[in-house]
Amino acid sequence: MIARYSEKDIAALWDEENRLKIMLDVELAVAKAWCELGRIPKDALEDILAKAAFTVERVQEIEKKTQHDVVAFVSAVAENVGASGKYLHLGMTSSDILDTASSMMLRDSLIIILDALKNLDIEILKLAKKYQHLPCIGRTHGIHAEPMSMGLKFLNWHSELKRDQERLELAKDHVSVGKISGAVGTYAMSSPELEVKVCGLLNLTPAKVSNQILQRDRHAEILNALAILGGTLERIALEIRHLQRTEVQEAFEPFGVGQKGSSAMPHKRNPIKCERICGMARLLRGYALTGMENIALWHERDISHSSTERVIWPDAFNIAAFMLRSLTKILKGLSVDENRVKSDLNITGGLVYSQRVLTFLLDELNFSREAAYAIVQENAMKTAQCQARVSFLDMLLSDERLKDAVEPEKIKELFENDFYLRFVDEIFNRFAEDFEIIKSADE
Repeated sequence: MIARYSEKDIAALWDEENRLKIMLDVELAVAKAWCELGRIPKDALEDILAKAAFTVERVQEIEKKTQHDVVAFVSAVAENVGASGKYLHLGMTSSDILDTASSMMLRDSLIIILDALKNLDIEILKLAKKYQHLPCIGRTHGIHAEPMSMGLKFLNWHSELKRDQERLELAKDHVSVGKISGAVGTYAMSSPELEVKVCGLLNLTPAKVSNQILQRDRHAEILNALAILGGTLERIALEIRHLQRTEVQEAFEPFGVGQKGSSAMPHKRNPIKCERICGMARLLRGYALTGMENIALWHERDISHSSTERVIWPDAFNIAAFMLRSLTKILKGLSVDENRVKSDLNITGGLVYSQRVLTFLLDELNFSREAAYAIVQENAMKTAQCQARVSFLDMLLSDERLKDAVEPEKIKELFENDFYLRFVDEIFNRFAEDFEIIKSADE
């Protein structure tokens, strides 16, 4: 069976008409399997395959009376089939069709998400390669720490996205299952053989055991994987927001011609696209919690889960797809101000090299740790107090405790960025195979 949507579009996949068409795929697969097993006559199957149809309006009309969605659906299809309609839904319970159809939709939705994730990852890899050797300041607690490579920042994002991909792939495997096992999972009115045949037709794996439903840990896993992916996207967007701040101005999300940042302040260029992504990540985390609440149901099942799933499944996938595609566009148009990156590296007057100075005093000049730390900290504090008008290097060079202990050139050498970037290529080499993706995308 092949899904009827032609474009990789989440909204089209979860459209009510398409959802019912996928449910019909399940019903027809069951009819084919029953015919193969001798339960349905061949002429009846041909009749079903030729006439099985429905309209959303008719299904909804019947449901108003029956107050049961699957009964309404089967009745609407049977009306068109005629006498052979009695063979529809043979030996099945509602969840056989609902959960098996949902597995197909969830699987196909994950394929769309994974495809969008790969497109995003290509843009991140391109940025990582482009800025592999650009020195920038690394920050911890929002405070300047030590020099690093701008490319490493992007490479770190790529590494996290790979783990997101692995989680989503595993979730796809776990949900790509079907069940045609009847009211409480005993195959009382069907058979395991029928289930195998139906799942084969639908490209699903039969669940090894089920009750009336497929157990909701599978679905909670999907929502948690999407929520973690959302967290990764939020982390990337949040970093861009920080880099765009007035005090930093190292990177900017795209700003279109004619775009306005504020109704009152014409100078504003706000990171609204990244802020939108950060907000949507919160929704995904909420849906993940609802998915986990759906795991525990009464006995062989109740329906406290189903009302939430009608909302959270299509919404979660729509949100995740929008976030992925939006962030891909942001990164395609990301503007990195290399000059600002370089100047920001030096705004502390060289304080970011303090650890290297400390280590040098310990290893090369054999100072005690207390003495070495005192020299470095005192000069660092003086540099900070004068707001880098006098550099940390100059402070050290004027320190009487160092003048007779070391040549000035030796101290100056401690303030070179190449030292901090000397293993960058080695780190990038760990991802050599991944960078082949860029070549394939360009070709």
